[in-house]
Amino acid sequence: MSSNSKVQEIDDEPDEWDQRINKTGCAEENLQLQLCHADTGDWRKCINEMNAFRECWDKFNNNQRTQTKNNNLKDF
Repeated sequence: MSSNSKVQEIDDEPDEWDQRINKTGCAEENLQLQLCHADTGDWRKCINEMNAFRECWDKFNNNQRTQTKNNNLKDF
């Protein structure tokens, strides 16, 4: 079978990363920030997008939602 005749499977399901971003409520802001960086290659040129993402992050209280619990390291 030639590579031209192979059928490509389309995956409509979001992967684990996309699912996690979607749960933050800030998927669109994240996308705009990623696209800005891809276009410019410099995070410093994406201040507006970063601020929009940060405002969204704060709006949905994601810092509290995504805090990790400290493990009891003395057990190791």
